[in-house]
Amino acid sequence: MVLDKCTVLEWYDDWIVRSARWETRVPAVLMLKEYQRPKHTMRLSKRNIFLRDSFTCQYCDISVTEATATLDHVLPVSKGGKTTWENSTTACRSCNYRKAAHVGKMKPKLTPYKPHFWDLVAKRRVRGYHISHPSWSNYLKI
Repeated sequence: MVLDKCTVLEWYDDWIVRSARWETRVPAVLMLKEYQRPKHTMRLSKRNIFLRDSFTCQYCDISVTEATATLDHVLPVSKGGKTTWENSTTACRSCNYRKAAHVGKMKPKLTPYKPHFWDLVAKRRVRGYHISHPSWSNYLKI
């Protein structure tokens, strides 16, 4: 806004930002004047792997929570496996213990992959993390 790189389409009614010399309402919907390619990089974390796998054990297909889920290396670290998107999957504790460092005995139901940024955004929405302003529905399909 300050650099005149966007146009404000909607404002929050009850949110104001103040500084010593400046005051403005906070924009709810902005439109960029020039398209800028997004720089979405996916952070490899346990939580994002659990989210990619929909908090489901990839061996026995039961639902897990953040407290009961474990990160499993398809090719164990002791056998040279690395912690990558393609080698990490969600497992319940009992499946992770049963598999241990054995290779080939148990295979995940879905092949681990590096998800696209929007795949995880969509899964967060399903799990109740979606934050939006009502006016967004005028501009987006939500």
